[in-house]
Order: sequence, then structure tokens, then C-alpha cells
Amino acid sequence: MNAPLSAAQAVPADAHGLPMPAPIHQLHHYAYRARDAEETRRFYEDILGLPLYHIIQSDHVPSTGEYCPYTHFFFRLQDGSFIAFFDLGDDQAALPSPNTPLWVNHISFRVDSIDALKAMKTRLEAHGFEVLGITDHHIFDSIYVFDPNGVRLELTSQRADEFQMLQESKTAHARLAEWTARKAAWRAERAAGKAAEALKPQTNDRPEYGGAPR
Repeated sequence: MNAPLSAAQAVPADAHGLPMPAPIHQLHHYAYRARDAEETRRFYEDILGLPLYHIIQSDHVPSTGEYCPYTHFFFRLQDGSFIAFFDLGDDQAALPSPNTPLWVNHISFRVDSIDALKAMKTRLEAHGFEVLGITDHHIFDSIYVFDPNGVRLELTSQRADEFQMLQESKTAHARLAEWTARKAAWRAERAAGKAAEALKPQTNDRPEYGGAPR
């Protein structure tokens, strides 16, 4: 039987008596399905420069116990986090979500500068990949490319400094609360048969792409 925690060891609790959230330090890994492990390795290691770092292989899934042979392989980023893939041995890539535009689901990696971003664009295009951008997002610049598995990958060069991002963070909750309130009203209208279109945001941070929201 475990000994009770001392006062010094006690886990802090929130107002509901639940343990406080543990500090989350960084992304450990994000995993996708791969059509072919070697094809994926060539893209991430030989072209993007992320070293292949770890492999797990098994016939059964540890979390569920189900039978599904796989090779799970990881590529390391500079901060020690990983992007990972599963090759299930059937030469099948993940199918796109039927109700989600292709540009929505993606993962973004940061590079050091706009020059590094331009160099990556040149490198990807030289290897035959179609690259979208450079796209100006005001606080950062980005390029976009689909990897061999159909995963949309974004490479980003940060433009805003830490002070600007801190200022942005001060309005984030209020803006989201406004969106949430408008969405509740929209849901009520939809239930009453009055809302036919998807809800548009209350502000348009990119008016150069279509004007003010309705």
C-alpha cells in the first residue's frame, strides 16, 4: 500500500478539488498514417533534413490490444519534439476527411528566417513538389506543401516578436467568447430553420481577401 503524500508532496488542487494541470512543456509527437515508410523517410530526412530517430514495430496496438501490424517511425525536430508515422504494411495512405477542406488539417514547422523559408521552397520545388506561397499571415510568413502521404505541411517564419504576440494574447479570450455567443445564437436560429449558411466571424482580420463579414 502506498504511503500518503506529505503536505510538501501533495498535488495542488483546483476549486473543484481536482489535481491542477501538469505543466505541458512542448509537443512530444504528432502521428500520421504513411503509405510507405521509405518514401516518407526520403521526404522528411533527405529533403527537409529531419533525422530518423526512433522506430517501434509490433503486431498489436499497446493501447487497445487489437491486432494491427505496424512500423511506427519518428523524425526529430530541433527542439526535441517529433513528427511520427505509421506504416501499416498495406501501401494505403490515409483518406481525406469527407467533410473538411484539404487546407484545414495540417501541421506547421518553424524555420529561422524568411531566407530559410525561401531556401526550403527552392529545395522542395527542385525535388518536384508543388509549393504554395510564400503567404503573408502578418504575424508570420508561410509556404505549404503536401507530403507523399497527402499530409498538408506548413513551414513558417515568425514575423511578430514576443511582445506583439503577448499583446495579441490579451484579446484572445474576449474574441473567442464573442464568437461563442454568436454561435449560440446561430444554433438557435438554425434550430428554428432561419440559419441556412455557416456562421461567419464577427471581424475579418484579412479584409484584402473578400471584404467585411456579413
